[in-house]
Amino acid sequence: MPVVIPFWKRPECWVIVIALGVRMLILSRFAASPHFWPATGDMKFYADWATRISQGQWTDGKAFYGLPGYAFCLAGIFKICGISPLMVGLIQVGLETFTSVLIFKIARFALAESQNREPTTSANALGLLAALGWIFYLPAQTFSSILMPTAWVVAAFWSCVWWLVKGRPPVSRWKWLALAAFVGLVAMMVATILFLIPLFLIAIVLRTEGAKRIPKIAIATVLFFAGLFAGTSPAWLHNYFVAKDPVLLSAHSGLNFWMGNNPDATGYPKIPSGLSAGQEGLLRDSITRAEEAAGHPLKRSEVSKYWSGKADAWVKENRGAWVALIGVKLRNFWNAFQYDDLSEITLLREAGVLTPGLSFGVVAALGLPGMLIAAWRLPRARWVMAAVLLQMCALMPVFITERYRLCAVPGLVIFAAFSIVEIWRALVDARWLAAGAMVIAIGGSAWFVSWPQRDPGLWALDPFNTGLKEMRVGHLELAQKKLEVAHRLVPDNAEINFGLGNLWFARADFDRARSFYEHTIELDQRHTGALNNLGRLEAGQSHLSVAEKLLETSASIDPTSVKPLYILAEAKLAAGDLRSAQKILARALAIRPNQPDLLELRARIESALPR
Repeated sequence: MPVVIPFWKRPECWVIVIALGVRMLILSRFAASPHFWPATGDMKFYADWATRISQGQWTDGKAFYGLPGYAFCLAGIFKICGISPLMVGLIQVGLETFTSVLIFKIARFALAESQNREPTTSANALGLLAALGWIFYLPAQTFSSILMPTAWVVAAFWSCVWWLVKGRPPVSRWKWLALAAFVGLVAMMVATILFLIPLFLIAIVLRTEGAKRIPKIAIATVLFFAGLFAGTSPAWLHNYFVAKDPVLLSAHSGLNFWMGNNPDATGYPKIPSGLSAGQEGLLRDSITRAEEAAGHPLKRSEVSKYWSGKADAWVKENRGAWVALIGVKLRNFWNAFQYDDLSEITLLREAGVLTPGLSFGVVAALGLPGMLIAAWRLPRARWVMAAVLLQMCALMPVFITERYRLCAVPGLVIFAAFSIVEIWRALVDARWLAAGAMVIAIGGSAWFVSWPQRDPGLWALDPFNTGLKEMRVGHLELAQKKLEVAHRLVPDNAEINFGLGNLWFARADFDRARSFYEHTIELDQRHTGALNNLGRLEAGQSHLSVAEKLLETSASIDPTSVKPLYILAEAKLAAGDLRSAQKILARALAIRPNQPDLLELRARIESALPR
């Protein structure tokens, strides 16, 4: 009779304790920092969207232009617990702890040499090492707390992998339906989980037994795809029947495809010329540019088709360049360079939120040799390797970022732990040749992942983004240092010049601010932010005709924005031209009739009018 070990003595318990402790420490530090509530980027995009949903604005009547799953989950949390990131962070801490346990179990089960039911000490050590690698992995620490769906999809992705690794036949056909529905639900948060479909189809074939095997496989496959459509149904039902637009999940896929496949593509998410860098501005500009090209308003599916058509045309006309670009993306995926388009990892590390930990280069250098050796020797490890490679393949049509490749890292930390254990075993057993070969393989892997990235624009990303974030919380000295570093690296980048203009505006050095805004407009004549702020500066110095020209230009570039009209109406009010202020504000109110600052300005104008 097997000995029953109390749960508190099991290694899984210690994984839970350590993971919870580290993640709660990070969340508590983050909650005390001025960066806790998202002010920019994708985090603000999700927070604003979820806030609108929680306040009753379920849809704008158009097809989703961004995957809706995370926004609706956030909205549910906001509705129950109030609009705060804290409860979301606590849930994500729980998901990260769950992921750590999954990594422990997968490593112990899939990579253990012994096939016995009772795990060996070596298998437990392997699992613990892999789990600790994830717990102290810096990007995982970061995305456990910020308002992004990464922790959710990583937990879901590796839940599926755990089921595939440990599964044994027979499997009920209805279980395939349930599993696929779960995958479909998660795909509404992050669609790359759909790249696990080939593994599920292989599992259907391998785990269907008994008489009439072929018909059973066919039925299970049909049920699996039925489950996928059922799981994704909230998205496509809304798009097809509410928006009356044939979009399966989200219409932003065409834009992402163009960002990843265009003449200036770097394998990272470089914003094409003419589009704003911020998430909301990027989505807005992608729609207005497509409509300008078409000459009439477009449905969201048509916008997506416009951008994907541009990418398709470039690929067809430049096959050689596209093949080379795929090679660059493969190199970027395995490269130690940290391309965090949000720059949250650097921000939180410098703010003392994160604990000391591992970066991708260390994990990949150890994980690559371990993956090849484990997959050659251990059949169950092949499921884990396939999951890592499928996540890599999911990014090839678009681009590589730290958060996108994070989903592959649980598998890599498992294989990295395997490499360490293999070297230890070889040394203990005095197998010097095997130990030396493993060390050489890791050295070669380290050389491969350390391939230098020489584009100065890549190195400017973190100081630029962190500089903007520090400026928004009032740390102007630190923001200046960061932005000046970015400017030295890329002096002719419009966004960096705009950021420095805003910095000097905040520091009331208006001559320097004007210089940077003017240079921004020289670099990008359609930069509405620089036009607006330069217009505000000119109005403040009583150059009203110059300000009016700048602000009207901005309004013509982006007819959906009320900001230039608000600035101009306020300037007219300050100059005493009340009738012009009224007319300009009426244009803004026609676009945003319920916007509070516009209503407040109308009240000020009306109070200034003669009775």
